[in-house]
Amino acid sequence: MRRPTIAALVVVVGVLLLADFLVVNASLSELAMLAIDAVILVAAGAGLAAVAALVLRRSGDLWRRRGDPVGAVLVIGGAAAMLVAGLRPGGAGASDPAVGWLLSALVVPIAATLFGLLFVTTLAAARRSLDGRAGGRDASVLVGVAIVSTVLLLPLSGSAGTWLSEAAGWTLAVPIGAVFRGLLLGIAILAAVFAARTMLGIGAADD
Repeated sequence: MRRPTIAALVVVVGVLLLADFLVVNASLSELAMLAIDAVILVAAGAGLAAVAALVLRRSGDLWRRRGDPVGAVLVIGGAAAMLVAGLRPGGAGASDPAVGWLLSALVVPIAATLFGLLFVTTLAAARRSLDGRAGGRDASVLVGVAIVSTVLLLPLSGSAGTWLSEAAGWTLAVPIGAVFRGLLLGIAILAAVFAARTMLGIGAADD
């Protein structure tokens, strides 16, 4: 598919969704839902293709005895286990109890372990940031904010725990929420500008 065709499809779908957001019309809503379903199907197909490409690559690494063989076996075995659990005869797909067990017993603990390691890496990063070679005002601010966030999330009971919980909720909703909203707005604006430049064929030489 050529680039102008892809750009035209993106523009048509974007205009359709924008019109559905601004105009209340049953036929337009049905057409917009059809476009959303098509986008979801395309995204699902892309995800499956990415998983298949990963499995094929790791299988090739295992066959040619290159890279990490243990990691390749784990990737292939994990993908096979999820496929068997979700696609087995009589199964319920993504809502099947076997899939839920794999997620709750394997994937969630692994993710929790990785997030638990962030505490150690954060301490190491704070130590390196505050030493004489790389220390500075920015590093001090980052470390201070990290310490305050850690204190607010301490699992204490009684009135102190209640106060910390309320302070943590306010901090998450007001200052941190404002920063994240600003980041999301900036990313959205940059993405819109980049998409417009791509669809209009504007390059760096045209600036």
